[in-house]
Amino acid sequence: MADAGRGTVTGNRGILHREGRVLGTARWTHKAWICCVLDWQDRTRAVMTGRNWTELFFLDEAVAFSAGHRPCGYCRRADYARFVQAWSKAYRERQKAPQMDAILHPARVGRDRVQVTHEADFASLPRGAFVHHEGQPHLMTDHRLYPYTTAGYGAPCPRPRCGKTTVLTPAPIIKVMQAGYTPQLHPSTV
Repeated sequence: MADAGRGTVTGNRGILHREGRVLGTARWTHKAWICCVLDWQDRTRAVMTGRNWTELFFLDEAVAFSAGHRPCGYCRRADYARFVQAWSKAYRERQKAPQMDAILHPARVGRDRVQVTHEADFASLPRGAFVHHEGQPHLMTDHRLYPYTTAGYGAPCPRPRCGKTTVLTPAPIIKVMQAGYTPQLHPSTV
């Protein structure tokens, strides 16, 4: 669905559209779910054209992470290197993209094609995690929760110091953030 909001990263899960720029039923065609820069070497193309990939747009990297994406190793090389470094620290083993994707995929979506969530204590979650709070997704920062909208984050409320919550960001990405990777956030959080 088209939205007037302006995201800061784009995502790739493969070719998800059919002729006429219409989304098909597939929500991914491979396990390498990546988030990329919006502007790559001043190249432009119409959205959902060609048969290379279907552009997905995310408000920021934290939203892309909550959907299960990781940084692209090509257009976001430095971020990818930081992600791999934090992954290596979290998992005590350096892994390549296909190995990480194999771990990420079952933590993103179940066999029923529904997003996988998990429970955690608010106190244990890092900056950049997404949680389901008061009926809607919220971004967590160090001291605040920001309600998500496609146009930017809404007015923040204080971050609870304790208690359980439903976490939308896949557990492996939470581990990577706990190991030191901080996702880029939309300017509406400032």
